[in-house]
Amino acid sequence: MSLTTPLSQKFGLRMPILAGGLMWLADAEYVAACAHAGIMGFVTAASFPDPADLRAEIAKAHRLCGGKPFGVNVSMLPKLVPGEQTADIFKLIAQTGVDVVETSGRNPEEYMAQLKAQGTFVIHKVPSVRFAMKAQSIGVDMVAIVGAECGGHPGLDLIGTMVNNALALERLDIPFVIGGGIGHGAQIAAAIAMGASGVVIGTRLLVAEELNAHHGYKQALVDASERDTVLTMQSVRNTIRTLKNDTTTLVAQMEAENPEIGFEGLRPHVAGVIGRKAYETGDVSKGMLSVGHALGLTDRIEPMADIVTRLEMQADVAALRLRGASDAHS
Repeated sequence: MSLTTPLSQKFGLRMPILAGGLMWLADAEYVAACAHAGIMGFVTAASFPDPADLRAEIAKAHRLCGGKPFGVNVSMLPKLVPGEQTADIFKLIAQTGVDVVETSGRNPEEYMAQLKAQGTFVIHKVPSVRFAMKAQSIGVDMVAIVGAECGGHPGLDLIGTMVNNALALERLDIPFVIGGGIGHGAQIAAAIAMGASGVVIGTRLLVAEELNAHHGYKQALVDASERDTVLTMQSVRNTIRTLKNDTTTLVAQMEAENPEIGFEGLRPHVAGVIGRKAYETGDVSKGMLSVGHALGLTDRIEPMADIVTRLEMQADVAALRLRGASDAHS
């Protein structure tokens, strides 16, 4: 069976899956593995702060993908700051022949005229449908809605994935994809049955062999379960879901003892450079390591293509179950 949706048709995908941007991990090798497995990945621009490095990584991705589609993730700070280079990054992306961007962090309205003039297809990532409706109103092409179960930043509303999906079906006119805890093909079939054009997957793909991270890090994710994530940083209105470890225990304690601690008080423990070491060394005891509830489905380290094949088979079985249920009532 084939799950054909506006997303898979638009980009010629085997499965309607977006492999969202992963800080420090979503590089050319990762998006190429996604592309050859039949899904679409995004190089994370913030992982390459030097424009020359980003340009080189995109060129490498073009070579490795061999004409198959990929995009670039551009995560913007919640508020515009002096010297921000977002407009230049969007220009660089267009110059390098990439016509799909995944934006997140804040409303991209100030850049929409530029992006449309460049012919860029804009997928804006949001944590709940109220923000998706705003994104629709400013002219984005598609929205990615990630629910409370997602790794990283689930937003302050903490609306679950299933509810987000149903609300999106009722309230949106543009295509949408759904994410947050997605790691099984049956969930993909369910999302499509609920009107989504596809899904966003992050955590489930962290155990792909092609991901440039230490084997020990991936094995730790295989060994963990859906109960091994924790939410912290609510005190600074920057809620994040990460792997439970020494750092999250300390941060939670600091927030409980001093709710007014502020980001600067937490910075020595939550800085991204700390978490990055886990990808290099395999030691997951320190740092804020973004993972979602799909951690319960990361059961083995294997090639990206094998992960996608299993998701496809699971989705097909789910679709057959749905068809059988429909036939039984006809």
